[in-house]
Amino acid sequence: MLHDLNIYIVGRLLLAALLGGLIGLERELSHKPAGLRTNMLICLGSALFTVISYQMAGEFGGDHTRIAAQIIPGIGFIGAGVVIRERGTIIGITSAATIFVVASIGMAVGSGMGVTAIFATLLILASLVILGKIEERLGLHARVVNYRVTATGTTVSADRVRGIVEELRISIRRWHTHQDEMGLTIDFDVELTVQQERDLAARLGSLSARVDSRPVSPITPL
Repeated sequence: MLHDLNIYIVGRLLLAALLGGLIGLERELSHKPAGLRTNMLICLGSALFTVISYQMAGEFGGDHTRIAAQIIPGIGFIGAGVVIRERGTIIGITSAATIFVVASIGMAVGSGMGVTAIFATLLILASLVILGKIEERLGLHARVVNYRVTATGTTVSADRVRGIVEELRISIRRWHTHQDEMGLTIDFDVELTVQQERDLAARLGSLSARVDSRPVSPITPL
C-alpha cells in the first residue's frame, strides 16, 4: 500500500516544507500577505509535483519534466494575485518574486538538489532581511505617503505648501485642495524617501496648521 513512499521522498517533502516555512516566517513577521502557510505550501507543492513528474516518467515512460514544467505558469498566476495597484503605485512585487523563487526551491528539492535549495534559501533570507534593513537605513527605497494639512484663517496657502514640497524635490502623486468657511484643507500623496519624509515633516511642522500623515504603501513592497 505504501510501496510508492520511501525515506527519500519523505525527506524531500519535509525539507521543502522546512525551507518554504523559513522564508514564509520572514514574510509573516514582516506582515506581508503571502506568509508562513502560503510559502510553505507553495514550496511543498512544487517539490511534490516534481517528484510526481520524475516518478511517473520512470514508471510509465515519457518526459520527466513535463509535469514539473507546468509549475512555472501556475506560480505566475498566484504571483500576479499578490500584486496590487493602489493610487498609481504598484505594490507586492517583492512578494510575487519571493513566491516565484520559493517554487524553484521546491522544484530543486523535489529533483534531489537539496544542498542547492538550502543555499538558495539562505540567499533569499539574506536578500529579504539584510538588504531590506540596509535599504531602510539608507533611505534608498521610496514609499508613498498621504498628507493632510488643515489650516484656519489665511496664514497658510496651498501655494506655500506646494512650494515646500517642490523645494524638497518630492514627487507629487495626487493633490487636492478644499476651501470653505472653516479654513483650508490640502490632501495630497507624495513619493519620498525616509530622509525626504523627515525633511518634509520638519518644514510642514513649522506651519500654523495641523498636519496628519499616513503611509499609502510600505517602504518595502509586499
